[in-house]
Amino acid sequence: MKVSLMKSFLIDRYAKGGALRLSESPEPELRVNDVMVEIRAAGVNLLDNKIRDGEFKLILPYRLPLVLGNDVAGVVVRVGANVRQFKPGDEVYARPAQDRIGTFAEYIAVDATDVAMKPTNLTMEEAASMPLVALTAWQVLVDKAKLRRGQKVLIHAGSGGVGTIAIQLAKHLGAYVATTTSTANVALVKSLGADVVVDYKKDDFEKVLKGYDVVLNSLGKDTLEKSLAVLKPGGKLISISGPPDPDFARQNGSGWLLRQVMRLLSSGIRRKSKRRSISYSFLFMTANGGQLEEITSLIEAGVIRPVIDRVFPFERTNEALDYVETGRAKGKVVVSVR
Repeated sequence: MKVSLMKSFLIDRYAKGGALRLSESPEPELRVNDVMVEIRAAGVNLLDNKIRDGEFKLILPYRLPLVLGNDVAGVVVRVGANVRQFKPGDEVYARPAQDRIGTFAEYIAVDATDVAMKPTNLTMEEAASMPLVALTAWQVLVDKAKLRRGQKVLIHAGSGGVGTIAIQLAKHLGAYVATTTSTANVALVKSLGADVVVDYKKDDFEKVLKGYDVVLNSLGKDTLEKSLAVLKPGGKLISISGPPDPDFARQNGSGWLLRQVMRLLSSGIRRKSKRRSISYSFLFMTANGGQLEEITSLIEAGVIRPVIDRVFPFERTNEALDYVETGRAKGKVVVSVR
């Protein structure tokens, strides 16, 4: 049987700052519960850089060579034998499951339960910018924080990929929203609905903000620890940039040794949180088509809009990754595949 080939960007080994290799690789296998998506656009995330650099090799044991890419928008071309909810020709978007990534390519097979119809009011590039960051914001604010009307939330890095969506979602949930950003992005985060903006080039957020219910941290250890001063007793510190905690290790099905490593990595921040009667948790977002459908409704209702900094052509995927790594992107960076 002839194997169909597709263009893809992949890594052969983990290397900090290494370039992805443009290659001809076999089209993915379509399983009975999958949809095969012809990729039109792919979102670029810092997660891609971190996987390439080998930062997640402990918790995400990928087989190399590996096609990178965690966000997709495109058109269904085939469906598996058990799939009823999608058909060829459907325009869809998704964050594939973490063990089946590979959106920097011409095709990807995704489990149908991880897929949703593309919002009708978005282009393919706009749709591709949404799944990972919108699901992250949803899983932090709705699932973990159970954010309610009138509560106060601090969202760090408000002009970043997750931040731009989290601000809009938190406002929709009725929260009072503070965010941190640099001078250049103050107007952007205000336009998304932030009530208080702390320009980190001028002020220390931990001295300005007090009595918050929730903090969403996407930055380093320093910011994580300073965030404790912002929260009131009973508050929730939720980090998407680590360190991983024992709960995450259990959910991830990690072995005994890895569970101990994660317990150790997060012991400092858990101890400091406990002293202040604050709960610390780590969130590594997961694929979820049902939640993505709810996000689609909010996008189509005009509640949430994508924020895109730049769109790169497919052959310049490495440049897109380099640009994301600078940390200067406002919102998302996207690769246009076809």
